[in-house]
Formats: sequence, C-alpha cells, structure tokens
Amino acid sequence: MDARIALQNVLHTEIPITRRIGIQVEHCEINRIVLTAPLDPNINHKCTAFGGSLYSVAVLAGWGYIYNNMSIHKLDGHIVIQHSDVNYKAPVDGQIRAECKMEEPENLYRFIKTYKRKGRARLELQVKIFFNNTEAMVFNGQYVVHQ
Repeated sequence: MDARIALQNVLHTEIPITRRIGIQVEHCEINRIVLTAPLDPNINHKCTAFGGSLYSVAVLAGWGYIYNNMSIHKLDGHIVIQHSDVNYKAPVDGQIRAECKMEEPENLYRFIKTYKRKGRARLELQVKIFFNNTEAMVFNGQYVVHQ
C-alpha cells in the first residue's frame, strides 16, 4: 500500500479528530510529510483558522513523520508529544498546510538506533504551516516513542 494512503488510514482510524477537521495527507516521504486541512471545519470567529486547529495539524504532521519512518524500519511503538513550542506568525484564512521536513537526517538515524537498542527514544521536529507562500506558524515539538 502507498505510504500516503497508509498514513491517511492510520490517522483517520487511530485519531478520529483527523476526520472531523478534514486532515488529508498530501505528501508522505521518508524525509517529508505534508498534511492539509480545509478552513471550514477549522474556522474561528475572525474567519481565520482556529489556533487549536493549526496546532493539531502541526502536531499530527510530526506524529505522521515519526509513524512513517517507524513503518519504513518495521518498528512499532506508541508515539506521543512530550513538549512543544509554537509561534503564530500570521493568520490563515484558507487551507491549512503543514510541512514536517527533516533537515538533519542524522537525527533520524540516531533516533531509530536508540529506539532499536532501548525500546524508547526522543525526536525533536519542526513543522511549519504555510499560507500564501508565507510562514504562518512554526511548531517545534519533542516526541517520545516507547514500546
């Protein structure tokens, strides 16, 4: 099964809110995940995307990045967000588009190696939400995966 479709199915099955807020997997590659969500189910009183929805799409882009790489390495585990920092830079009044891209592949390799050895590992990821070719939000999250 295509990695994009597999991740889409897991998100909608394991995390039901992803269906309600309309999350779709646009790209699913070893070094990059892109999730999108429409404005309508995520709109606030200012007719822009609700901050909680932006956060949810961002945290799930990081979650999806780890899930995809765990699958590639044939590993199972519980993925949880441990800590995050968010900088909202500009309003989003259209489709939400979150991108998680690994800039330093050695961090991923170290994460996989640690997980195989200890059954527990941490990975810090950055997710950016873009709107009209501008960074609208930057999310930095520390994820923990354990058996």
